[in-house]
Amino acid sequence: MVGYLLRWLLTLAAAFLAGKLMAKIKMPSILGWLIAGMLLGPHAVGLMPQTILDAGWYRLIIMWMQCAFGVMLGAELIWKKLKSYGKALVITTLTQSLGTFALVSLAFGIIFAVTEVPIYLAFVFGGIALATAPAPALSIVNEFHAKGPVTDTLLPMTVLDDVVGIAVFFTVNSLVARAVSGGAVPLVMIPVMIFLPIVVGGVVGLPTGLLLKRCRKKAPTLAVLLLGITVTMGIGWTLNTFLLTGITLNYMLMGVSFAAVFSNLVPEARLNEISADFSPVLGVSLLAAIVDLGAPLNYHLILGAGLYTFVYILSRACGKYFGARFGARITGMPGTVRKYLGLTLLPHSGVSLVFTGIICSTLASVPQLVQIVQGTIAAAAVINEFIAVIAAKKGFELAKEIPKAPKTA
Repeated sequence: MVGYLLRWLLTLAAAFLAGKLMAKIKMPSILGWLIAGMLLGPHAVGLMPQTILDAGWYRLIIMWMQCAFGVMLGAELIWKKLKSYGKALVITTLTQSLGTFALVSLAFGIIFAVTEVPIYLAFVFGGIALATAPAPALSIVNEFHAKGPVTDTLLPMTVLDDVVGIAVFFTVNSLVARAVSGGAVPLVMIPVMIFLPIVVGGVVGLPTGLLLKRCRKKAPTLAVLLLGITVTMGIGWTLNTFLLTGITLNYMLMGVSFAAVFSNLVPEARLNEISADFSPVLGVSLLAAIVDLGAPLNYHLILGAGLYTFVYILSRACGKYFGARFGARITGMPGTVRKYLGLTLLPHSGVSLVFTGIICSTLASVPQLVQIVQGTIAAAAVINEFIAVIAAKKGFELAKEIPKAPKTA
């Protein structure tokens, strides 16, 4: 284990340096992290082999990191702020997420009707496509200190988008399982998968908030936060391992709920201090999460990308962009949100690969359908992520939410 741990740490160090090189050419560091993860992962150099990705200790660390970067999102869920967005935030989330589901399902439905592939597979692609991976956009916000209406809308929307994604995908998964006569997550479990992480995080967030109101120094503040994240993750892991075997709880959602509760208990000035103290931990968590996202990606799949991959990337991008634009327009959100929010919602790979693994288990009795899903999503994950990261940064730039670097003499 020590050898594998060292190899993982070397991979993170290499990814960090690759990110610095990307920053030198005015590109997001996340691109360097993704490339390093992919090139040093099991499909290329193999410094970080599949053995590490499958190891129990590694998965525990990644669960902890997911809780940790959920804290960044949760800290934005201040009740007073959310009230100012109100229905606009909810409606725009639904138009971009459900719009993506409908558009991708329609595109593949037409193709499958012609090629005589079961139509229900079209809804599988729609269910995978609607979710947004929060880590890439969050890393850009964190790195470039993005601030403004698009950023303020994106952060809480990412949480709501995750909830909608879970509900729609697992509903589709259950219905498809019935169609192929395999096992499925019972429909009754879907609310549990959404609300149980929220309850777990909230229960730990309450005493954490009370402690953070008393703590003023950096060391005790960090100790309370790290302990709170660890307890949250530990409760979630225990429930997942011993009570809810066969399904996966969302650890990022636990971190979001944990942070949302304590963030509403402390004054705004104190919350800013807590966020500053936590920033180094957040940076490492995002780095590890992006490397974990890149490592399973097989760059060889770019060469094998075909019609399905092209249709998936294009229809998903159109669904996200025009769905967000439509929702922002009908709810009267600022012009920059209408024009550029959709660009920041394009990152996707981590969520898509998790959902793909689940649906392929459901489709195990129909191997030809498994090949279609795996091949399409794997290739799309590699291609889309690089396009999406560049597009997301461009969205923040066009919205003028990335501060300009001061000119040097």
